[in-house]
Amino acid sequence: MLAALVGVSLGLLGGGGSILAVPILTYVLGMDPREAIAASLFIVGITSAISAISHARAARVRWKTGILFGVAGMVGAFGGGVVGGFIPGVVLMILFAIMMVVTAIAMIRGRKSRAGGGSEGPGDLPTVRILIDGLLIGAATGLVGAGGGFLVVPALNLLGGLPIAIAVGTSLLVIALKSFAGLGGYLLSVRLDWPIVIAFTATAVAGSFVGVTLAGRIPEQALRRGFGIFVLVMGAFVLVQEIPTLLASFTVA
Repeated sequence: MLAALVGVSLGLLGGGGSILAVPILTYVLGMDPREAIAASLFIVGITSAISAISHARAARVRWKTGILFGVAGMVGAFGGGVVGGFIPGVVLMILFAIMMVVTAIAMIRGRKSRAGGGSEGPGDLPTVRILIDGLLIGAATGLVGAGGGFLVVPALNLLGGLPIAIAVGTSLLVIALKSFAGLGGYLLSVRLDWPIVIAFTATAVAGSFVGVTLAGRIPEQALRRGFGIFVLVMGAFVLVQEIPTLLASFTVA
């Protein structure tokens, strides 16, 4: 059931898969945080790739923007994954939560209105800006094991001006590319329990089809605010779980 929610989140919101998967794998299945982060990259990467195909059939993927963003993100994600494999798990989880809270606030507040109301095509997004944003977000999400939808969707919607439904579809392409690159970095130092990971992935993929079906039927403002509130709640939950552990480690030291 929890694995299915990961898929629904990805199909509906274009993100949130890792926001659910990492806590589930860590707190429910008992994985070490670094193992959970690596596993989430595989789960989210496969699920996102399949969901992206469904969104593309509904014309909700901007391929040029997604590929440019994704390729730059792969470079950053691989580097972030390598570095993340050597950082204490509690530190990674707190960084993960802080990124979620900051991004959630940006999504809830929204972006300033401008001419065209978010109808810009991919040609209106500067290539250099796409590459820089992709590299930085890739490094951040590779580090903390998130596929990056909770950062990519806001980047495409708030900074790039893509309508939220198209930002969601395009983000799934980006997430798939970055997730596999980040996974490659983590596998240099982390081993996974593949039977559990594959079973989780299969359930998440099934849930993603439900999310894709709902994605085109929810108003843009409601979807954006709902995404922001969801990310904010999950970020706060992780902080509550991890801050006592971090403080205890200082006390022991």
